Amino acid sequence: MLVLGIETSCDETGVALYDNEQGLLGDALYSQVKMHAEYGGVVPELASRDHVRKLVPLIREVCNQAGKTLSDVEAIAYTAGPGLIGALMVGASTGRALALALNIPAVGVHHMEGHLLAPMLEENPPSFPFVALLVSGGHTQLVRVDGIGEYQLLGESLDDAAGEAFDKAAKMMGLDYPGGPLIAKLAEKGYSSAYTFPRPMTDRPGLDFSFSGLKTFTLNTVEAARKANNGELAEQDAANIAAAFEDAVVETLAIKCRRALQHTGMKHLVIAGGVSANKKLRIRLDEIAKKERSTLFYARPAFCTDNGAMIAYAGCQRLMAGERASLTITAQPRWPMEQLNALGEKS
Repeated sequence: MLVLGIETSCDETGVALYDNEQGLLGDALYSQVKMHAEYGGVVPELASRDHVRKLVPLIREVCNQAGKTLSDVEAIAYTAGPGLIGALMVGASTGRALALALNIPAVGVHHMEGHLLAPMLEENPPSFPFVALLVSGGHTQLVRVDGIGEYQLLGESLDDAAGEAFDKAAKMMGLDYPGGPLIAKLAEKGYSSAYTFPRPMTDRPGLDFSFSGLKTFTLNTVEAARKANNGELAEQDAANIAAAFEDAVVETLAIKCRRALQHTGMKHLVIAGGVSANKKLRIRLDEIAKKERSTLFYARPAFCTDNGAMIAYAGCQRLMAGERASLTITAQPRWPMEQLNALGEKS
């Protein structure tokens, strides 16, 4: 089955063609980061308008890349949520309109399920069951995964997601949006030992996260460093704070992942979402997995952030199991992943 995948949940327009026998045939991504950086974050209305401008050209680009035409496409998968409602509606309406015009089936895909299954696109994919850490700008969750659609939430952030904490910490330090990659780059020049940052909620049992306290601690540290330097944040102080902050987030996530592996007895650990591209996080979780006699899996960096390939893959699995979207165009800005049907289960 040749599936066209469409991703428009936030500030990146992603399109891909995935075939269940041949694998990924083509993918293209347009990022709106430069446009939103001017405002320090995503502007929903601008995001929606840009998706409208870029989606059809990207569909043409991917078809040309794969040597296919729209008449070759056998089904369409689009992100139906969670995300920005306007952005979601662009992809959903385009996907349903194309499906109707081509007289082929369509299915709405859960954005986070797409992220969770992105490592399946790699040469050495994980096998079920496994523990997954979903970590991005909007989500930080630990999930037990027994199969596609068989999800048990083990823990989640009670306030800011890890990616959101990175963005806010970067803003405090005068860095641009998005902050995660910029903090990681700055941290390479710093010494994390210069500051002692807390590892929130690691001194108590459980698998939930909280990053709001770490955000406040970072703000106080930045203000103290500025005060000590006549109101300016010295370059080395900024690098040291970035390193200490990154280490605190990474170690917090690692501690919780180790607990999840011990709690479930799983031998496979998957990390997915934008923050999963962080090099320090990958190194630390690989160490944790080895200590627990487990194996770490993740997607290539291009498939850690939002992309059409993960939607095409996840949609293909559900389409082959018989799932179909109704004629009504729907999108869900909030959509708990536990509400999804197990693969092949009737809705």
